[in-house]
Amino acid sequence: MNKAFVKETDNDDEDELPETPGLPAGTKNYMTTTGYRALHDELMHLMNTERPDVVQTVSWAASNGDRSENGDYIYGKKRLREIDRRIRFLTRRLEAAEVVDPALQPNRDQVFFGATVQYCDSQGQETTVTIVGVDEAEPLAGRISWVSPVARALIKSREGDTITLRTPAGVQELDILQISYPDP
Repeated sequence: MNKAFVKETDNDDEDELPETPGLPAGTKNYMTTTGYRALHDELMHLMNTERPDVVQTVSWAASNGDRSENGDYIYGKKRLREIDRRIRFLTRRLEAAEVVDPALQPNRDQVFFGATVQYCDSQGQETTVTIVGVDEAEPLAGRISWVSPVARALIKSREGDTITLRTPAGVQELDILQISYPDP
């Protein structure tokens, strides 16, 4: 089949990802040891397990002859591009990572990267969040990125402080109830 009728292209420009999405320009990619380990483990799994399996499938599918209507070959090539794109992304993120161990934080009475903070808003709703790296953030699980508006407002506050959080919805006052760090 003529390449004009196939959606695949030889151009990998669309596969490129921004170098550091989610990070303000000129900042480091702070990450906890747990987050670094998770990204590293994902990279190793992709490189040592998943990619070789897909390469083997694509090789087998290619040996069957006509590739234009071979679903295993077409899907395998697409999956291989996705894996390679993720490998490039993870490699860049890990190379730029600045690993911070929150357990080694000397100022445990103040909020810094890696702190778990319990705060109360003006309606009396208590919330607990842990400040983590951009790649580790899971807001629904209470893990917020250090570049998020809430984390930026919390940084350097102490227990008992009332901080001001400016959001598109308006200004809120938050009372810091408790600050904790993992044990060393």
